Amino acid sequence: MGFWDKITGEFIDIVEWTDDSDDTLVWRFERYENEIKYGAKLIVRQQQVAIFVDQGKIADIFQQGMYELQTENMPILSTLRGWKYGFHSPFKAEVYFINLRTFTDNKWGTQNPIMLRDPEFGPLRLRAFGNFSIKVTEPEKLLMEIVGTNGHFTLDNIHSQLKTLAVTRFSDAVAESRIPVLDLAANYDELSALMRERMNPDFEQYGLQLQQFLVENISLPPEVETALDKRSSMGIIGNLQQYTQFQAANAMEQAARNPGGDASAGIGMGMGFAMANQLGQAMAQPSSAQQGAAQPSAPVTPPPLPQAHPYFVAVNGQQTGPFPLSALQGKVTSGEMTRSSLVWCQGMASWAEAGSVAELAPLFASMPPPLPGV
Repeated sequence: MGFWDKITGEFIDIVEWTDDSDDTLVWRFERYENEIKYGAKLIVRQQQVAIFVDQGKIADIFQQGMYELQTENMPILSTLRGWKYGFHSPFKAEVYFINLRTFTDNKWGTQNPIMLRDPEFGPLRLRAFGNFSIKVTEPEKLLMEIVGTNGHFTLDNIHSQLKTLAVTRFSDAVAESRIPVLDLAANYDELSALMRERMNPDFEQYGLQLQQFLVENISLPPEVETALDKRSSMGIIGNLQQYTQFQAANAMEQAARNPGGDASAGIGMGMGFAMANQLGQAMAQPSSAQQGAAQPSAPVTPPPLPQAHPYFVAVNGQQTGPFPLSALQGKVTSGEMTRSSLVWCQGMASWAEAGSVAELAPLFASMPPPLPGV
């Protein structure tokens, strides 16, 4: 600042900030050599906080309202400056105004596709984008950790870092959720709530809070979308044979409306071939009357022999089988199955002793009966 700025600064006794931008987070009040008149008026508007910094340290914080800068209103700064009895000369201090409004429509998006494994389609690449809203909740932390001595700190200065955080946390959340790709659209709200929960700790270290996180779209690579569209089309068409017949009927109707022309001739020829094919098939199949009158009787063959049902056998209290009759003869010979062994097959109401089943009785014909008293 020049000499004129110094002279005009001596007559300015109002410290205020009227924000005419949409992205300013922090603005420093400019004054010649940071000199502010004792007794000046400080105006802090809605959604603002004024922070006085003395020699790199935060001295006083003023919320919304109008203040007269005197020792009564600046207890910390007055103590640091030793104004026990008051001063009427200018004092030096940096004044930072912090914007507390909600900053909306901050874009985020995946620069590179997200690699994940889908339970239905296997490995896939996804892209996603949306926006988020933030708000300053701890002005002192924002000033000390991020802004420093920057006199005009905008959202662009930190947006790249916030966007990277958003993409990183979103990629991790989608991969861990294991939500099928076709169900992601139905879970946008749940993903948004999960993102606010996961990202707020990252934002809080900057004195910010994530107010809202919106997922606008999640998309697949173009070639995968094309294949998915074809699959959807086949699902809509349904029965391919019926669809072909429907298309042929439409072609016949169009040919009837336009009897002349090469197209109708080709369609008519195709219809003629189809009708001839059907007629040939009909002629190749004789009628039922012809079959009864002209066809010689076919040789009579006996029906197949009835098959015996396999049996389940209880051995040491455990169910075994099923076994065909040929296998049961071997079990009787080896003594594994006796007349008192419990058996069951399809058609029996309950388990019964093998010796009482008529079909199994021949198996024990060559076996001696149990000894008396055993």
